[in-house]
Parts: sequence; C-alpha cells; structure tokens
Amino acid sequence: MNLPNKLTLLRILMIPFCLLLLYLRWDVPATILFILACLTDFFDGYIARKQGIVTNFGKFADPVADKILVVSLMVLLLQQGRFPWWALCIVIIRELAVDGLRLVAVEQGIVIPAGMLGKFKTNFQMLGVAAAMLNAPSWITITLVIILSALTVISGLQYFYEGRGLLNPHDKKAH
Repeated sequence: MNLPNKLTLLRILMIPFCLLLLYLRWDVPATILFILACLTDFFDGYIARKQGIVTNFGKFADPVADKILVVSLMVLLLQQGRFPWWALCIVIIRELAVDGLRLVAVEQGIVIPAGMLGKFKTNFQMLGVAAAMLNAPSWITITLVIILSALTVISGLQYFYEGRGLLNPHDKKAH
C-alpha cells in the first residue's frame, strides 16, 4: 500500500477520535485533530499526483473518507445545535446521489475521480465544520454553510451532467 492510501486510511482512523473530542465538547483539541485529518486529504492527493502513484483505490477511498469525516461531524454538530439541519440534508442527499452514480460507473468498469469543483466543495465543507466546531461568530458559520451548500448542489449537478451517459448504458456517445 502506498503512502497516499495510508494517509487516506489514517484520516478514517482519526474520525472516531474527532467525534469523541467533539462529543466531550473539547472543541479546540477536536478542531486541531480535524484540521490534521483535513491535511491528510491534501497530502494524499498531492503525493499521489506528484509521484505518479494515483490508484483506483485512492480515487474511490479518498472521497469516501472525506464524506465520512465531514458528515459524521456535521451530524454531531447538528445534535449539539451548532450546524443547520437543512445543510446536512443537502450534503447527505448529494453524497448519496453521487455515490450512486459512482456505483453505476464501477459496474461499467469506470472509476469517477473527484473533480475540481468537488474538491472545492469539500474544502468549504471542511471550513464550515471547523467554524462550527470553534463556535465562530454566527455570521461566519452561516456564510460558510450557505457557500458549502451551494457548492454541494452545483458540484452534484456537475457530476450528473458529466456522467449522464452512465445512466443510459446503451448510449455509448455520452461517455
């Protein structure tokens, strides 16, 4: 297993500890660990591209690790009254829809990597979660939540637009 994939797995292993710290309301240590987990997201992709060791496992596992990290913390923040339910719903619906599209693609032998807009969306989701974890002023958190929600919808629509041929396997022109 290469280093980028190990970093992805490390990010997944950090999630329960982030959740525990946040549950205990140790917000600063939880946020520090969350930021470290987010940095593994940056470094796994950077190293994989720089060293030319991009793998199908990495293309699949990296975005899944991001989703588990972000969504699990959003759920706990919602329970604590620090994250809006409507934004969490937008994120979950988009992620499940895109994952469904990815499953259809895998059945056709295609791996859909995260696009630039999807990565941008993930970064804003991470910023929004960090702001909520740190109890940032409400205007900062809500601004980030609105931006992350818009990017979540737009990037989801982009995946479906670009993958429209996957939903009709008889239309070979669309892929």
